[in-house]
Amino acid sequence: MLINSIMATLHHIAAFAVTATLVYEFLAFRKNLTVDEARRILNVDSAYGISAGVLVVVGLLRVFFFEKGSAFYLNSTTYWIKMALFIIVGLLSVYPTIRFLKWRAALNEDKAPEIAEDEFKKIRFLIHLELVGILLILFVAPLMARGIGA
Repeated sequence: MLINSIMATLHHIAAFAVTATLVYEFLAFRKNLTVDEARRILNVDSAYGISAGVLVVVGLLRVFFFEKGSAFYLNSTTYWIKMALFIIVGLLSVYPTIRFLKWRAALNEDKAPEIAEDEFKKIRFLIHLELVGILLILFVAPLMARGIGA
């Protein structure tokens, strides 16, 4: 029983970390970043990816080895909706991450990244979509946990 609580806690911490890092990116990302601001966004984006990875691993462990058992989850429509939303959010995050990683060359020379207007708008839009996806996951998760849509 205690292990189930520990796994649930780890899952929630990872989910909150994913949300917090994405909210930080939403608040911090702007067209004219300083070197320090760009470095922080790059570091936070790394934490976002690590948190998402932990969330996946712990989530899969919970599905297959803990909690209610895999049959409960795998036969639930809301589980699959939640997984689809998570995958969509992950795919939406790829472009911003690649763009942030390309800042490294400028940052290594202590130069702020130059962000074109169209790139800025695209990244900003994708971060907005990711946040909407997270909100939808937050709506679906308790439905799934309560067996609604099974």
